Amino acid sequence: MLLVIDIVNSNIVMGTYVGKKLMKHWRISTDRQKTGDEYGMLINELFAYQNVALTDIESIIISSVVPPLVVPITKMCERYFKIHPLIVGPGIKTGIKLNYENPRAIGADRIVNVVGAFDQYGGDLIVIDIGTATTFDVVAENGDFLGGAIAPGIATSADALFNQTAKLPRVELVAPKSIVCHNTIQGMQAGIIYGYVGQIDAIVERIRAEIGKELRVIATGGFAKMIASESKTIEKVDHFLTLSGLRVLFERNSQ
Repeated sequence: MLLVIDIVNSNIVMGTYVGKKLMKHWRISTDRQKTGDEYGMLINELFAYQNVALTDIESIIISSVVPPLVVPITKMCERYFKIHPLIVGPGIKTGIKLNYENPRAIGADRIVNVVGAFDQYGGDLIVIDIGTATTFDVVAENGDFLGGAIAPGIATSADALFNQTAKLPRVELVAPKSIVCHNTIQGMQAGIIYGYVGQIDAIVERIRAEIGKELRVIATGGFAKMIASESKTIEKVDHFLTLSGLRVLFERNSQ
């Protein structure tokens, strides 16, 4: 059984695969202060709850955009699973060309998303990962990474509005029924959510115009479902895209 671990700024998402089938998955909060032992005990409890044994895991691959957690999570894998994990980073075989000035500067999550998206949906795609930051990654017809754009995440934008204004409250990120609102809470929700949807649709249209193709749009990330329900350009939401990409990368580096 393969364990895939995706470490991003807000959450750590994990899944187990048998072949190409996702068997179990978990999501926990990212905590830079936790030690490898603390993560090991937490994962042991999550596994036990779903009747998965640590000894069931034969291989592990990790993608991380939180550098301080790579060492403790690696040590956790070595101590609790007796496995040295494969880390997504320089030197890993991706099977794609990275059209970027400095490929080492590309976030591991973006590479994983491109690989996973091409494997499942083919090329000519825009992959949008809506998380702490929102990334737009363009996948060529042959699977190559053509570049993209990066914007602040919706929660990041909402937090900035709350933190920088004295009288505006922190609000739940849900879409109100109307854009013309009659109270402050709904007004903030409308501005944040519909403004963010407009930003995503505008960036997608600009990318399509620049590439000269009607690229399909796949979204992933914690807020993908909510944004997709209001967007006119997002065609599909795949919550497990990154996990799938990690599985593909592990297969390519095990041959």
